[in-house]
Amino acid sequence: MKILLAEDQAMVRTALASLIRLETDYEVEEASDGKEARERLQSSTYDVLLTDIEMPHLSGLELVQWVKQSQPEVRCVIITTFNRAGYIKRAIDAGVNGFLLKDAPIKVLISSLQQVIAGQQVISNELLMQAIGHQDPLTEKERQALRLAGEGLSTQAIAQKLFIAEGTARNYLSEAISKLHASNRVEAARIAHQKGWL
Repeated sequence: MKILLAEDQAMVRTALASLIRLETDYEVEEASDGKEARERLQSSTYDVLLTDIEMPHLSGLELVQWVKQSQPEVRCVIITTFNRAGYIKRAIDAGVNGFLLKDAPIKVLISSLQQVIAGQQVISNELLMQAIGHQDPLTEKERQALRLAGEGLSTQAIAQKLFIAEGTARNYLSEAISKLHASNRVEAARIAHQKGWL
């Protein structure tokens, strides 16, 4: 089995790759962020993408969405410290094959990888139950605008980045603020991030 491990924290990535190699005969290649992982996926063939969620340039969720559209034969497993309901729901909606927490024992990770390769979906019941009760109210455009607002961009800059009119960007932000019962765009971005909706 050939695995691509995408993780931006070097110590975590190296330790995880070493543990998998130690416990199995799997081939493990490493990528330091989502963008590098996508480039590797475009230039080489892998059986499994094992990815973190929060990474620079391209998040694990965005990476999974891209893989499922362009390389559906690649199995995708998210491994993260964040068990936020929004992340789990979005991962399931994206068609993820597995969702694991980093505090799981290595034996659980190896067993989960084997199950995923065998065509099963591996998400713990506890995480599934958590995801069911939290519905993400944001549209994809509202999420994009809010993410950029959270990075400190002005409405004009957000409009340019999303190739939309400034008034449209303002509408997306005010809709998101209203849906999240926030007092401003910064608070709305913080709430959405905490719930795993960004």
